[in-house]
Amino acid sequence: MDDSKQQIIHYFIEEAQEHLDTVEHGLLDLGEVIKDADRVNELFRAAHSIKGGAAMLGFDSIQKTSHQLEDCFKTLRDHSIPVDRQLESMFLRGYDALKELVAELAESPTLTLRPQIVEPIVQNSLSNFAELKEYLNELLGMATIESPLPVPQATYTRSVAAVNSNTAVMAPPVNLSAKVMENLKAMLNSFKQGEAAAARPQIASYCQNLAHLDVNTASWQNILKISAQAIGNSANAYEALAPVVIKELKLAGDLLAAGRSQEIVPSPALQALAIATAAAPVQAAPAQLSIPLDARGAAQLILRNFSRQQISDMISLLHRAINQPKQN
Repeated sequence: MDDSKQQIIHYFIEEAQEHLDTVEHGLLDLGEVIKDADRVNELFRAAHSIKGGAAMLGFDSIQKTSHQLEDCFKTLRDHSIPVDRQLESMFLRGYDALKELVAELAESPTLTLRPQIVEPIVQNSLSNFAELKEYLNELLGMATIESPLPVPQATYTRSVAAVNSNTAVMAPPVNLSAKVMENLKAMLNSFKQGEAAAARPQIASYCQNLAHLDVNTASWQNILKISAQAIGNSANAYEALAPVVIKELKLAGDLLAAGRSQEIVPSPALQALAIATAAAPVQAAPAQLSIPLDARGAAQLILRNFSRQQISDMISLLHRAINQPKQN
């Protein structure tokens, strides 16, 4: 396994463990959480994010188990259901199974899942989830769930929302998450082939594909533009690009699908990779600049040695690095 994929798997494990913490805290207080739609959505998104990362990396057992948990959280999200100790216990058993699978991956020296270990966990969890879904139906007082309540924040169906009398914005398509994962998996495979086999424009084209999924959301378009710039910079090795770009776009896709596009903000690391493209022509400048201590002298030195675009990019990067909270 190459270093790039190993680093991406480590990122996945780190994120999965954080999402598991979110699920655990929610389940331990499920009676109160169920009263807050935002907190229930948080549980759903945590399971959804683990499922998406596992699918991209090919960890089928983790994907299946998190998918089952996601389905059960969706039922809680879409329906008014009373919570009792039996329901809490069933959810916790499903959580425990997913936690065991992630722990098995985290402790593996080869970053792989041993079939003899994970298959019994998955089979037992499937039995538990079958009982959990049956009990959820019982609590709903019907054999099957037929009439989910509308939840505006998590609605993925295509609709038109009027912004004012002159404009309208299309919501993301129903298959947004699947399309994002499809393109990220293809992008990851291209990164793994190396520069000799996969050209930068070819990899950057996946950013264009993703941009077409939602052309109206400025934050989504912006992070894809910055990612494409980072990929196009020949100074960035694929091993450095892959972990940052894949993680950023995976997170951005999850936020877009969850109706939280306002939270999509490129990290300082991604900004730095993109800005390096614009700064490349500065190679002809002196190897080292001595910046005067007085403000006027420092400003004059910067204006003489950098273009307006480069200065603007540097200011933007410094502003984000100072003011943006650290992203996990």
